[in-house]
Amino acid sequence: MSFNRYFLTGRNKQLTLLLLAALTLLFVASVAAKPPSQVKYSVERQENTKMRESLILPYAFSSDDLGTVIGVGAMATGLHQKQMTVGGTVFGGEETKGLALSLWNYRVLDSKRLFFSAIGMVGEYPLLRAYSPLPGEYTSPPRAGSNDSSFDDSIEASGINNWWDVKLEYVLPWGSAKQQSMARYQLVGGLLKNDIEPSDWNPLETGTSILIARQFNRYQKYTNERGELSGAVHALELGLFYDNTDFPANPSKGSSQYIAYTYNPKWLESKQQWDFIEAEASKYFSLGSNAFAKQNIIALNGWLGYSPSWQNQYDAQGNILVENGAPFMEGATLGGMYRLRGFRQNRFHDKAAIYATAEYRMTLDYNPIADVRWLRFLNLDWLQTVLYVEGGRVSPTLNSDTLFSDWKTDVGVSLRALTAGIVVRLDFTHSNEGNSTWVMVGHPF
Repeated sequence: MSFNRYFLTGRNKQLTLLLLAALTLLFVASVAAKPPSQVKYSVERQENTKMRESLILPYAFSSDDLGTVIGVGAMATGLHQKQMTVGGTVFGGEETKGLALSLWNYRVLDSKRLFFSAIGMVGEYPLLRAYSPLPGEYTSPPRAGSNDSSFDDSIEASGINNWWDVKLEYVLPWGSAKQQSMARYQLVGGLLKNDIEPSDWNPLETGTSILIARQFNRYQKYTNERGELSGAVHALELGLFYDNTDFPANPSKGSSQYIAYTYNPKWLESKQQWDFIEAEASKYFSLGSNAFAKQNIIALNGWLGYSPSWQNQYDAQGNILVENGAPFMEGATLGGMYRLRGFRQNRFHDKAAIYATAEYRMTLDYNPIADVRWLRFLNLDWLQTVLYVEGGRVSPTLNSDTLFSDWKTDVGVSLRALTAGIVVRLDFTHSNEGNSTWVMVGHPF
């Protein structure tokens, strides 16, 4: 998730409440999907030319896992640099409490191409869930979290979930970023003022390429009647992101790709040494407008991940022990807010994973609040309805016969809105393991 020049206005009470709940949910769940980068840009809305935006607002929400939670969030953008955003939230309930702080897209020492971001959170929760066996124990197949595992085969307990990420991004001096690292977009009614037609795929001539160096940390501790389970991640990620779309916040044409290598050594509290390789690609097709929609978009996404270090050990009874594998919330993981949204967060986990999705995004021509003066403070430019289908699986091997068999699938509908240059989405997804609802900031890809 990236925040750019315009985020919110302090008067945006109704939609802001939704956005802050989404922000808090992002803090609560580790951000373990999507390329961890985005084109650096600023948005100039014809309807609002303010250079700075800020917000301080209380919020409340309730969920089965967290109970009733109240808190306060704050966000400011453009204070020191026009693309830089700072934010934070503190929240609590009967058994839930947490604090999160973030800094996005700070130009290091006012450099032209080097950007720094950091985000972190500490929290205690009444219910944490891990689709994973206890570390160091042999378990009978199917292993918890594997593609054939049971929905009920998980560890549930109260505990803590602390995490923090730091990231450096270098915008490479070629393609569309040859002259300057930041793009500028002018919007009218939420659409580009001047239509942009992405050129043919050629990173040296078109699009924006970004080199990413990320250090991320996770620490979780569970406590229940079986005892205490704890684990730590202190990993390093090196990736390359290429974007050749017309508008990164809401692409309608072009494509993007991301490749990365992650390595977690045995250091600090980390007890497992593991690595992970991943590749992701997205493609967008514009179908033009019609009587009902000013945009019709087909969006496609695919992802493949593999952990070379993962090893399965077997005892004489055929029970399994995983060594040098990423923990259940990292690596080849499916389920949750970005991939297989109809399943619980980090529901599936193994040595390899494959995933694909298709979305039909229809940006409605009708804006129900456009002529309602007292609602104009929402800065809502458009509403978008989305139909999507997802599929994928985790696997103990990269063998194609295994990877392309027995896929988990789900279908869903989504209502999305562009408010002050930021996409907000409300996803409803159905799978054979139930229904889920996700409130998030940004498209899933």
